[in-house]
Amino acid sequence: MRAVKSYIKTLYWIAAVLAVLAGLVAAVLLNRVHRHDQLIVRIGREYQVDPRLISAVIWKESRFDAAAVGGVGEIGLMQVTETVGREWAAEYGLAEFSGHDLFTPEINIRAGTWYLARAIKQWSDRSDPLPYALAQYNAGRSNALRWARDDERDAHRFVEQITFPTTREYITDILTRYRGRI
Repeated sequence: MRAVKSYIKTLYWIAAVLAVLAGLVAAVLLNRVHRHDQLIVRIGREYQVDPRLISAVIWKESRFDAAAVGGVGEIGLMQVTETVGREWAAEYGLAEFSGHDLFTPEINIRAGTWYLARAIKQWSDRSDPLPYALAQYNAGRSNALRWARDDERDAHRFVEQITFPTTREYITDILTRYRGRI
């Protein structure tokens, strides 16, 4: 009987320690995800992009890891390429820009949101420009234009015509997180 009580007491303490650790992990993750909320809201307003959409893109691109580097050199929270960063910097007259600046959350979110806002505007003649803009953000303008060629301006048809499964998944994941559906 004494052994059973000792065993139960040990299990209790293990469960208590695990609960504390789970709470700490949850706190760290919440801090990581919400650390840039005010910045995202401010920049979203400046570029007229819903901050929830920006957050959904950041979640998909980097899981809110400002130090993330993608397979083809994408950098930071929004996985911005150096080329896009340079385009953004040139538009705003920032002569001292370097690709390394994209590791700075504010610069990364500004450049990524600028690029996303531009894509949304380029597809604003569609009833739902977001799938098109996200395809462009993920796979480039030329691919998005090719997939849109025979879509009859129907976003669902457009998504079905995307030949990159990862881009279809990208759009679905972001729009599900943003809207709760596609």
